[in-house]
Amino acid sequence: MKILIVYYSTFGNTYKMAKLVAEGVKEAGGEPIIRKCPELMSESVISSRPDIRAGIEMQKDIPFVTIDDFKNVDGYAFGTPTRFGNISAQLKNVVDQLGPLWMQRIFEGKPAGVFVSTGTIHGGQETTILTFMTVLLHLGCVVVGVPYSVPDLYLTKGGGSPYGPGHVADAENKREIDENEAKICKAFGRRLAEIAKKLKG
Repeated sequence: MKILIVYYSTFGNTYKMAKLVAEGVKEAGGEPIIRKCPELMSESVISSRPDIRAGIEMQKDIPFVTIDDFKNVDGYAFGTPTRFGNISAQLKNVVDQLGPLWMQRIFEGKPAGVFVSTGTIHGGQETTILTFMTVLLHLGCVVVGVPYSVPDLYLTKGGGSPYGPGHVADAENKREIDENEAKICKAFGRRLAEIAKKLKG
């Protein structure tokens, strides 16, 4: 099962989550394909922020997503930082180009879910995932979250909910992904691959 993991990450936190989701996909016998969204911030903003430049450098080996990447896969994971309770403009820009594939019914019957990173514990993790689920439903995807059979949902002091994995990076975006957040990311990846296999079979 091929699972496309499409994400945007300013400082590298969502990128690290994408790698954990990929580990979960592999654990379930799937093949993860990680792709990043093109940057939309101006060069003047980027050049003035060492933290943003460090985040970009961290992800330099990840290819940019193309429309063709969405075609020959069995499921999707979308990752984004929150922007005022919604997805990033960079991910939205990619989604807004999916119309031709939507018309071809490329997404119908395939599992898909969302993972997010925020600066604070109430920074919009759940609203970001829930609002993006409307996109997944319009595309015809089977929406996938994280069930409470994953024990770390009970234990997390950071991010993660039944709607999908989450990470709290703190105000300066320096808090590392903790053990519970990591396990939720991996469980999400496994679940996507397992459901993709059942749906395809």
